[in-house]
Amino acid sequence: MNSRDYFKYDFKVGNRIVHSGITKDLNRRELEHRVKWPHGHIVKVGRRTTEKAAKKWEKGKRKA
Repeated sequence: MNSRDYFKYDFKVGNRIVHSGITKDLNRRELEHRVKWPHGHIVKVGRRTTEKAAKKWEKGKRKA
């Protein structure tokens, strides 16, 4: 059984999504993005998931 320890997220400034990705630690990732976008915030997408499923979601987001 694979562990579900990855989060999918969108980083938003206002209502605009400026970045999407996956991470194990939402708080750390939000601080990293705030260097570039100081007024932004992270929005978790869905539930925690496996690394394989998270990477598949991230790959699909890039094509869109």
